Amino acid sequence: MDVIQWQKQLLDHQAVMLREGFLDDQFIQLQKLQDDSSPDFVIEVMTMFFEDSENLLNNMKRALEQVPVAFRQVDAHVHQFKGSSASVGAGRIKNVCATFRDFCDAQNLEGCVRCLQQLQHEYSLLKNNLQPLFRLRQQIQAAGGSIPIID
Repeated sequence: MDVIQWQKQLLDHQAVMLREGFLDDQFIQLQKLQDDSSPDFVIEVMTMFFEDSENLLNNMKRALEQVPVAFRQVDAHVHQFKGSSASVGAGRIKNVCATFRDFCDAQNLEGCVRCLQQLQHEYSLLKNNLQPLFRLRQQIQAAGGSIPIID
């Protein structure tokens, strides 16, 4: 396969992820910050996001298991997750966080548990869908090609 085919695959995959709401315009803006001086910028930022997300999800789970439930603590973790997901363009995660915060405000344990499960699911989907995207980026760069960006 040549660079042009990889670039087309990358654009197609990104378009699907945008259309399905996994990513939003903020992810496109993040890509525009990448240049020759930091060719792995997007991958590095997303890797940090995924590492932080694992910790936040675990912290939310632990806070929901406390008796009594520490809804303020859960909400603080959800607020942080919402902010970080918004900053990297993880649209579906950001949207679930908004609903999760409403359940925290209402101190609705059942709703919070459902939202945590949904967040874990959306997190896995995003991570699994971004991996082929990142492999394509690395193949394109290794072959000397430029990373196309959807406008």
